[in-house]
Amino acid sequence: MTIKLIALATLTAALSLPSGVVQAQTANNAKKPAATKAAPAAKKAPVKKAAPKPRVPVKTAKAVEANTPVVPLSSRLTEAELAIADVIHTGKIQCELGADVTVKADEANRGFFYISTGKRRYYMYPVESRTGAIRLEDGRAGAMWLQLGNKSMLMDQRAGQRVADECATDAQRLVAEHMKVNKTPGLLDDPKK
Repeated sequence: MTIKLIALATLTAALSLPSGVVQAQTANNAKKPAATKAAPAAKKAPVKKAAPKPRVPVKTAKAVEANTPVVPLSSRLTEAELAIADVIHTGKIQCELGADVTVKADEANRGFFYISTGKRRYYMYPVESRTGAIRLEDGRAGAMWLQLGNKSMLMDQRAGQRVADECATDAQRLVAEHMKVNKTPGLLDDPKK
């Protein structure tokens, strides 16, 4: 039914047009492929290269550097955070399952540390905590180094998991041994025992 209506509308339109226009339209329609045939695959458009970014002249860059005050990262830390940085254990620290974490102080910026394990690299700074635990954080990477008296651990806060656990220096191992020998009562333990 709809095909008949379309054909009737086309015939009516054709009758109202001059004869030269009708012949041109029918010639164009004859060149079009049938709708049932598969359409040819679309050609991929050529990839346009991005225009190169304009570069700042070297002379201008040097002038900006010369007139920009250099503020060391250490000035961003409070006195309490700098005090925390003074008690961070540095060096190659052995962890459980044969892993190790390397903690190295940044010589150029007091209070900042390079921490690495495997292929992971972090740049951390001290953060005050309510519990008194020694804590370093890398806000960009979402990582945290937590240093307790008897062990340290590296945490991935975004994933919510430990990257390295039971990491201990010689001083932390002594504290752990002391804790085993001299057990202190826990919060939920009966104080009478």
